[in-house]
Amino acid sequence: MKVLLVNGSPRLNGNTVRGLKEMEKIFSEQGIETAFFNIGNKDIRGCIACGQCSELGHCVFNDAVNEFAVQFREADGLVVGTPVYYSAPNATVQAFLQRLFYSTPFDKTMKVGAGFVCARRGGTTASFDVLNKFFTISGMPVASSQYWNNIHGGAPGQAEQDAEGMQTLRVLARNMSFLMKSIALGKEKFGLPEKENRVWTNFI
Repeated sequence: MKVLLVNGSPRLNGNTVRGLKEMEKIFSEQGIETAFFNIGNKDIRGCIACGQCSELGHCVFNDAVNEFAVQFREADGLVVGTPVYYSAPNATVQAFLQRLFYSTPFDKTMKVGAGFVCARRGGTTASFDVLNKFFTISGMPVASSQYWNNIHGGAPGQAEQDAEGMQTLRVLARNMSFLMKSIALGKEKFGLPEKENRVWTNFI
């Protein structure tokens, strides 16, 4: 089994990365392979709603989004960590996720998603809510922990002093591992849930 770990921070050794590394240790203990991606320092533009992805099968902008999509197709789980900027995830990771989820045609049903956020003080739950929207619109079960998935720290390394936050991420990784393994067994025995033809409703 494989989980993709996305660093939404432009810093390569900041508190967001420390959180991802804490989860990575647990995944390793659980026998789950991981792959690490630094996204927050990439030049990733936002979606322009051109609709070309519906014809091409991938985003018209050929950058880290399309590169990542190849691995996302085969992965069992996705963890996205982001710092908080004005009570929202980093704009780069938002652009990345918007284009990734919109442009990829493959079925994401039962891939497990988890997000966590890092802040000096506030804005964590609002940012956490934004991340979860990507999973829940895509048929992806969302892994949970013992508290909302956030850690606190300003200067690099301070998040390691947040004992409760780091424990929350370890519990999250264990729960996510269990969920992925359980889904694999369920798919083997029962298959994926039956699909209905999609109904689109406009309000005008």
